[in-house]
Amino acid sequence: QVQLVESGGGLVQAGGSLRLSCAASGRLFSINGMGWYRQAPGKQRELVAVRRYSGSTNYADSVKGRFTISRDNAKNTVLLQMNSLKPEDTAVYYCDAFSAYDQYWGQGTQVTVSS
Repeated sequence: QVQLVESGGGLVQAGGSLRLSCAASGRLFSINGMGWYRQAPGKQRELVAVRRYSGSTNYADSVKGRFTISRDNAKNTVLLQMNSLKPEDTAVYYCDAFSAYDQYWGQGTQVTVSS
């Protein structure tokens, strides 16, 4: 099993910044990468950004140029730096870790962007 603990959500005005952090523990040897998803009220969960341990990254078109995903290897932590936040970024943000066969989720952290 892999455990994920997110932190860093909160309330911010439009144009502001937040940094989310996700700390992973447990059976990490099988993990191929980590990422962030979000789910707004009444909408499906969507991928925000993913960083594979190979180094490759992918971003949703809606966050390209504003969000950056990175990894602190020493701390088994993945970060999501969110700049130029917009009200439409408001959602619960979930960290995930994935292997060839499994996907693990954190508990989620609320991000609210006021206009």
